[in-house]
Amino acid sequence: MIFILLNKQVQHFCTTFLPLLILLLLLLLLLLLLLLLLEFLYFPIILLLSSLIYHIATKNTMPSRPSRVVKEQHPTKKSFLDLESLNELPDSFAWGSFEDPCSIDNPSGYGPDSVPVINLQDPQAQQLVGLACRSWGVFQVTNHGIQKSLLDDIEAAGKSLFALPVNQKLKAARSSCGVTGYGPARISSFFPKRMWSEGFTILGSPLDHARQLWPNDYNKFCDIIEKYQKEMNQLAKKLMQLIVGSLGISNQDIMNWADLLEGANGAMQLNSYPICPDPNRAMGLAAHTDSTLLTILHQSNTTGLQVFRERSGWVTVPPISGGLVINIGDLLHILSNGRYPSVYHRAMVNRVQHRLSVAYLYGPASGVRVQPLPKLIDATHPPLYRPVTWSEYLGIKSEHFTKALSLIRINHNTKPSLTGLIGNDEPKSINVDSDKTILAVFG
Repeated sequence: MIFILLNKQVQHFCTTFLPLLILLLLLLLLLLLLLLLLEFLYFPIILLLSSLIYHIATKNTMPSRPSRVVKEQHPTKKSFLDLESLNELPDSFAWGSFEDPCSIDNPSGYGPDSVPVINLQDPQAQQLVGLACRSWGVFQVTNHGIQKSLLDDIEAAGKSLFALPVNQKLKAARSSCGVTGYGPARISSFFPKRMWSEGFTILGSPLDHARQLWPNDYNKFCDIIEKYQKEMNQLAKKLMQLIVGSLGISNQDIMNWADLLEGANGAMQLNSYPICPDPNRAMGLAAHTDSTLLTILHQSNTTGLQVFRERSGWVTVPPISGGLVINIGDLLHILSNGRYPSVYHRAMVNRVQHRLSVAYLYGPASGVRVQPLPKLIDATHPPLYRPVTWSEYLGIKSEHFTKALSLIRINHNTKPSLTGLIGNDEPKSINVDSDKTILAVFG
């Protein structure tokens, strides 16, 4: 009898409480496993949360990814001012005084410290180009084969574009992650103050943007741009042959690295510098070097361009009728193994005349590796820079600006110089290498 009662109680216990005990044990086991998993993943989770918090905190000050060419804010009707309508200089454009020996108020630009002017029909043109590249990193050319009428046409096309109302120009505004179109200076985000200029970038066909600007009359603008691009591309190739030849590279050796120019092309940058009510405190385009192989610049008949030379300070580059300014870029500096500097330059403004410039920024195809030419390397001249593709270098410069060249340099030997002339990335100095080359300012 007792046995029967106990058996019933055991059965009752098993059917009532045993499932609960099993469930409780399973929960304890699950909790134990969870604690072990948390202990194993503790540091990765902390790092992930820290990274997420940092991203949220900095997403308004840093780009989510570097642009192929630039990083800057997208122009809007609210943020982009009609500069020509302003009678006073806004605080956001006030850069303060410029403590430089060269001023636009004394703009002759000629004399012992003037940028060389080279006639490309001169039998000694290649030698003169080499001398100018080595000592200046910039020179002007005449008799270059570009018709004066085409230069007049491109200048007129630029003026017609920038003369449009701001609201109309903003229809072709550069997108937040784009490269082409209308907007502020492409290097603006690296500096604390805004620049007294507006720009329009063209890469390939201008058709889409032109339709937005002139819905019923865009063909003329497109025809001029496309003709100018074609002529500039041919001139850039000719200049590259002269420059590389001036380094002592034979025609046969030039053919051996012809892939560098295979598919090489250029972007066009039209810049407008309106009359400024207070030019002594404004900056049209802040100091920088171009990332290119070379840049071909046409400037209207108004002084504003200045280049920096180590022994001379800022030197004005006066416009020459029919002449073109040639700037050595960062990639050509790499190609020359540091022999030819990429020139540090800027644009000033004035209170009397509107100024316009058209830059053709010439570079290789995005995947081409650029490195010091083998003929320039020996036991006493080791390579100064590691190989880098065009797209890789643009990514580095869009993120690090003034440090780009130094980040790919193999044997650094730098000293501080040019204090206070650059943007946010290095507010106190800019590096100058052993060849007195001004390094790595994005353009």
